[in-house]
Amino acid sequence: MSDLNLIGETRNEFGKGAARRIRRAAQIPAVIYGHGAAPLHLVLPERATVRAIRAANALLTITIDGEEHLALVKDIQRDPVLQIVEHIDLLTVKKGEKVIVDVPVVLVGEPAPATVVNQEEVVVSLSADATHLPARIEVNIEGLAAGQHVLAGDLVLPAGVELVNEADLLIVHFAEPVVVAEAETEAAAE
Repeated sequence: MSDLNLIGETRNEFGKGAARRIRRAAQIPAVIYGHGAAPLHLVLPERATVRAIRAANALLTITIDGEEHLALVKDIQRDPVLQIVEHIDLLTVKKGEKVIVDVPVVLVGEPAPATVVNQEEVVVSLSADATHLPARIEVNIEGLAAGQHVLAGDLVLPAGVELVNEADLLIVHFAEPVVVAEAETEAAAE
């Protein structure tokens, strides 16, 4: 289950002024929704929440009035200038439930010498158990040369995880570097 536990309080005030007061009190307004239940508006402690949501697809256990809610971070609204968290939308999930999430793709290794790496997709959509979400998908590019490519169908996924994207989605491809001869650049300069 989740190792990210937060203690929240229900929220009764709404609107811009109330949200500002909540943020001044070092808290973050949030809402939990899903499974046909009425949305639950709450406030979360700022420092612990910001630490908990650093990871992609953070799964949180939120205790409100003695009742635990398992929730997945769905959306984070940030101030465009200061980058402080202004509001969090959480999706309620159940243990064993499959959810669709975007997971970062990380390239590992060094390609062949004189090869340019072009990563076309930085995330892929996966379907996985809500309590066993992969933090990232690693793609080994060790020794791959110009002209080769990696498709979404080539990704090595953990057990129980399924690809939602098309299998022929281009993740990364390799090309030769473009070299402009010095004589051509001098002729163009004249």
